[in-house]
Amino acid sequence: MKLNRRELLQSAAGLAVAAPARGAIDWNQVRNDFPWLKRKVWLSAADYHPIGIHSLRAIEGYLAYRVHGPGEGRSRFGNDQQRETKELFAKLIGAKSSEIAFVTSTTDAENLVVAGMGLGNTKGNVVIDELHYQASKFLYHMLQKEGRIELRIVQPRDWKIDPKDMDKAIDRNTKLVSLALVSNINGYLHDVKATSDIAHARGALVYADIIQGAGAIPIDVAAMGIDCAGCGAYKWLMGDMGFGFLFVREDLQDRVIKRSRYGVRQYSNPNGAQADSQFTLLPGAARYEVASSLPNCGGVCAHAALRYIHSLGIDNIRAHAKPLTDRLLKELPRMGYPSITPPGNPTPIVSFLTPEYEKTAAKLDKAFGEAVIAMRRWEFTSDQGEVRIVKGMRISPSVYNNQGDVDRLLEALS
Repeated sequence: MKLNRRELLQSAAGLAVAAPARGAIDWNQVRNDFPWLKRKVWLSAADYHPIGIHSLRAIEGYLAYRVHGPGEGRSRFGNDQQRETKELFAKLIGAKSSEIAFVTSTTDAENLVVAGMGLGNTKGNVVIDELHYQASKFLYHMLQKEGRIELRIVQPRDWKIDPKDMDKAIDRNTKLVSLALVSNINGYLHDVKATSDIAHARGALVYADIIQGAGAIPIDVAAMGIDCAGCGAYKWLMGDMGFGFLFVREDLQDRVIKRSRYGVRQYSNPNGAQADSQFTLLPGAARYEVASSLPNCGGVCAHAALRYIHSLGIDNIRAHAKPLTDRLLKELPRMGYPSITPPGNPTPIVSFLTPEYEKTAAKLDKAFGEAVIAMRRWEFTSDQGEVRIVKGMRISPSVYNNQGDVDRLLEALS
């Protein structure tokens, strides 16, 4: 069954459409749903994902509601839509909707977990690795600087993290293992199950930053042994900034991960009263939500985008990107750009060294006149404190890309 553009948009708007079989999608039609690609090449979904016209329509409907009030085609991000948004995200990562809370960003989610655990109140260590996201590194470096934790950082080998090295770092005093499920540096997919087995055997929890995985690759938090996770919606979830998700395993809620902030989204008012002392606490991960002024534009955008992602099917999304990244991994090293993405790595992010960084950037600027991939300077610190800067480029195609985009990039870099 082929889904045409109209049917995909119907699915995004809430009408039931069966998930297509692999290969049944007209990817040219999908490309048309992201008008950005009509004016420029964009091979950097790992930076941020263009918003599709399905989400644009949802945002327009919300803004029309805010301008004109209720009416045909106009609605707010109400309770039913909020509930379904959590259900859609939960289904995407193999969780329960009661395990999902709305947050503002990936970093917000991780801070909630750290605060909820009371890290620093008891002696212990936290284990991360050098392929983690810089905001997470900053968080734990600051906790160590304040004397609240001992920080242990596992170094990569051949641009990946060996579970044996994680095994050496994790002990009975480890409180938390924090990792990027998919590294923003080179797309490396962490062997999280091996790491979580080690951590759990020694009494530690596992937090995963899943912003570079959710919407791009299959995720099953239960099977992977992930206890808590967080992500913003503006990358592979095809949404906007300022809106995201926190996952907390059901049996950890308020027992191990306690509420550390308080707000009106955590309770209901008896008899509809505006209570300040009489209230009923809501069950589930809602206990971690605070702001009553939830970003509604971000919410309706995420809701429509999640419907769209499910209408395509995550396996189809992954299968579409694979030939593009396979070609880049084959061609670019031949052109003098060594890959730092491990062979056979199953994500749509591939990264390469640029021995002549400025010259490479100049080639791209001449060909496109604006950014189309991510030019990066990655900082790594050894166990001895020596800082090393690695210059490279990160390429991350999504559902709207095709081999023609890759042709243009390779021609620019040749």
